[in-house]
Parts: sequence; structure tokens; C-alpha cells
Amino acid sequence: MASVFVYHVVGDLTVGKPELVEFHESETVESAIRAIGEFPEGSIPIWKKRSHVGIENSEMKQQRFVGILSSFDIVAFLAKSQCLEDQDKALKIPVSEVVVPNNSLLRVVDPATRLIDALDMMKQGVKRLLVPKSVAWKGMSKRFSVIYYGKWLKNNDSPGNSSNNLPPNLNWSPSASGTPLPDKYCCLSREDVLRFIIGCLGALAPLPLTSIAALGAINADFSFIESSAPAITATKKLPQDPSAVAVTENTSDGQFKILGEISACKLWKCDYLAAAWALANLSAGQFVMGVEDNISSRSLPEFSVDSPTGNSDLVNGGGLKKQRKFSSRSIGFLSNSGSHSFGSRSMYRGRSAPLTCKLSSSLAAVLAQMLSHRATHVWVTEDENDDVLVGVIGYTDILAAVTKPPALMIPINRSTDGFGNEIQC
Repeated sequence: MASVFVYHVVGDLTVGKPELVEFHESETVESAIRAIGEFPEGSIPIWKKRSHVGIENSEMKQQRFVGILSSFDIVAFLAKSQCLEDQDKALKIPVSEVVVPNNSLLRVVDPATRLIDALDMMKQGVKRLLVPKSVAWKGMSKRFSVIYYGKWLKNNDSPGNSSNNLPPNLNWSPSASGTPLPDKYCCLSREDVLRFIIGCLGALAPLPLTSIAALGAINADFSFIESSAPAITATKKLPQDPSAVAVTENTSDGQFKILGEISACKLWKCDYLAAAWALANLSAGQFVMGVEDNISSRSLPEFSVDSPTGNSDLVNGGGLKKQRKFSSRSIGFLSNSGSHSFGSRSMYRGRSAPLTCKLSSSLAAVLAQMLSHRATHVWVTEDENDDVLVGVIGYTDILAAVTKPPALMIPINRSTDGFGNEIQC
């Protein structure tokens, strides 16, 4: 295991992070749409309002956390028949009726928590870390300084130091990390952790240049639906992590050919009302590939979503005001109208293209893909055929790979096909 995860603390990743602004469960779906556009991973933490006056400790803060609301959750909610019948009313519904309660998705941790312990939490399903802000570090690791010194910086004020200068998990206190700011927190996402990791790839050698197959980082337990199935079927197959469903086409030899995906990160800054209509009325293939390529424009119904939200615009976080024919481009997906086959890779354009890598792709390459596209996952395809889907790699898989002991890696001259079957390289 790389020492960089042992010698760094969570507080090192909070430098420059803005203060948390809570989004309460009493807020409307319309407000949530706007807020999601400002948060990573296409989702926002939802909180209960405070019921008491005075300073709130970490335990009280944790108890007020409700769950995480994603763009997919909102689109799936708006795609319900009762919401489609009265979209204006649906936009005014409080998010408490939409969010799935799950208090374990966020954990309040002190700034002195070792990074390796934080990674263990995230590998167990935690998606956000809430860190109290303090006036200044005192006796804590300075940003990246421990990499050069090769050991934990001594903290004479803290009795928790061990003989090797490695405190197992210091309790946060004014003497350890500066003066706490009452009720001031910042939120760390898994994307923040990945950005830290990609900034210190040298300390992780040789893992970054090792293939994801050799690292065993490919998750073959992914969700998918056939392109001919109704797009709404994706809402019944949606896993929690990553929040994505592959849209596939079966080949003659029984393999899955990936055409696109329906996911929170693809719907992150889409036209939510248009996407909801499409999810309820189109096939999965039409949803991800572009309805104009497969249906005559004369057969498309009028799509009316007049909204009394003033000058706000729900496209990329605002409200629709005009009456128009439905277009898959209004979802935010682009397509090539010159092709008419679901199986044609040439149709992929812009946001409609699924983000893919190969079995032989290196961990560093996948990291760069995810961060540059701000994606929560990458679909894995065969080396010889970049259409054939074999698995997916997400945040949890990467965190498990970078903290895995070298002895547990698959031998370098062999790899797997994503289903656990070894193949010769």
C-alpha cells in the first residue's frame, strides 16, 4: 500500500474547498434541479432542517442527513404518469418525496482522519465526507510535505502519537487541528479523492501503468437493458453505485454490444422535463441514440411543458416555457441523422456516447478519462472489439485497486475478460 495514503489526512484535501450550503428536504424538485448542476457526480446531499438552537456537534449533524438525490432520481420521478399529467405541480413537490433515505452515504469525519481510513469508508459505500472547518492546521501534516519528509510530522500537543509518529486516527480537537469554526463544514466527494490520487501517481507506482484487468478492478455485475425495451425499464434496474444502466444489443454469439447508457452523470445537466417525457415514452435505444434517426418527425407528438417559473429555464437547471415538438437533442444528447442503425458506432456524437475503455487500459488512463469527463464510471469493452461490453469500473473499484496489496494482483502476463475468466495476453 502506498505510504501517501497513510501519511496524509483528510484535512489535506479540504484546502480551498467552499463551505457546505445545506439543501433541505423541504425544498422543491425545481430547486433541486438547479442545485444539482453545481455539485459533482450529478447529485446533492439532502438534509433535515435544524430543530434546535446552538452549536451542533458531529453526531447531531450526521443524524440530520437524509440521503443523496441524483439527476436520475429526478428524471425517474418526473417520468411517472401523474407527474407527466401535471408537470408544474410535480416541480413544486418537496424533494423529501423523491430522495431515497440512506444515512450511510455520508459520514462526518474530523480533519485528522488518515486518508487510508477515509478510503476504507468510501470502499464500504460512503459517497461524501463532511469535514469540520478550522482556523488553521496545528501539528498536522502540511499539504504534501510528508511525501518529502517520509514520515508523519510530530505533534507535541497531542498525546496520541505512537513511537513511529503514525497516529491511528486522531480525534479532532482544537489542539490537534486548530480552532474549530462552529457549524462550518466542507464536503469532500469521491471525485475530490480521485483528483488527489491522480496528482500523486508517482507515489503509487507501478499501479498507475498496470492494466485494470491485472488489478482486478473490473466489475462484471453491471445493470443493462436491451435497446428495444422501454427506456423506463432502466428505473427498475438502477444500481446505487455506479448509478448507471447500459443500453445494449445482443449479438449472434450471445455477447452484449453497448449502444449507450442511462445514468445520473449523463443526465447531470440535461433538460429534465424533456428527458422525463422521453424516458416514459421511448425505447432505450431511441432514448440514447437519437429519436430523429429512427422515427419520422411527422410522427413525433407535440411536447408541451409550459411552466409558470418566470424567466427561469430548466434546460441545464431552469424551466421550459415554449411549446415544441419533442427532440432527443433537447435532452442534451446529440446524434448523427445520417445513420439509421442502432448498431452503428458512427451514430455516437457528444454526450450520447458512452465512455468506454479496454481490458488492457491502464489505471492511469481510466482515471484521466473519468476526471476529464467528470464521470462516475467507465464501461469496459474487449480489446479486440470495442463494442462488446464486459464490465464497468467505478469509484469504488478504483479505490479498491489503489489500496490493494501488490501480492493480490493478477499476474502481469494474464488478465481476465471481466467475468473472472482468465485470458492469455
